[in-house]
This record gives sequence, structure tokens and C-alpha cells, in this order.
Amino acid sequence: MGLHNLQPAPGSTRNRKRVGRGQGSGTGKTAGRGNKGQKSRTGYSKKRGFEGGQMPLYKRVPKIGFTSRVVKPYAINVDKIKAVAKLEEITLESIKSVHKLQKSVTKVKLIGTGAKELVSKIKDEAVTTSGK
Repeated sequence: MGLHNLQPAPGSTRNRKRVGRGQGSGTGKTAGRGNKGQKSRTGYSKKRGFEGGQMPLYKRVPKIGFTSRVVKPYAINVDKIKAVAKLEEITLESIKSVHKLQKSVTKVKLIGTGAKELVSKIKDEAVTTSGK
């Protein structure tokens, strides 16, 4: 076997259908488009998702939003929960020991008027304050 005698597998290739080349070809006159109507005209192109005027599926199905992958911090108001403000060293574990938090909480944000004074006590990256 050499490159000079390679052939495609039998039945794998066909001749191109030559449309509109006389009545004897079988695809003459209307060139396989039928008689009249929008589909028989030049320049016709069906829009994506078009269902003949019926409300298309992508419009019938209800829209579903997205869930953000950004973890929002759990906010603790220092003015209301005074036990957090009394801690000497503020970390996520020390807050959990004083205030009941869910296991899923990974970030905490301290808010309130007294949060600005607690910046020096914070020793954990997971704990932030609204005060700068």
C-alpha cells in the first residue's frame, strides 16, 4: 500500500447534488424547495428557536437565577452582642465560644459603632470590621 493508491472506503463518499439543473436531473424547476411560501424564497433563514409562531421553549420555561460563589460574611452587631466586644483576642474560634454560630460560617464581619475600636484586638483574617 502506498500514498498513490489510497482510496476512501466504498460507500463513504457521494457525488454532490446539483440542484436546479433541468427537469431530467430530478431537482430542476423548483430545485427541491417545493412550490411558493417563505421557505422557497431566496434569502430565507429560520431564526434560532423559532417554532412557527408558537411561544418558543426558551421563553416558556421559567428563568432561574444564579448562586454567587462569593461567601458573604456573617454580620455581628457589636452594640447588641456585648460579649464579643469584651473578648481580649478576637478570632473566629473565640467568637464561636461566646456567640452561637453555624458550622458553615467561615467569615465574620463586626458592625456597629463600637466596631472601630476593636480593630487592634482582631487576630484572625476571617474576622473584619466595617470601621477603617
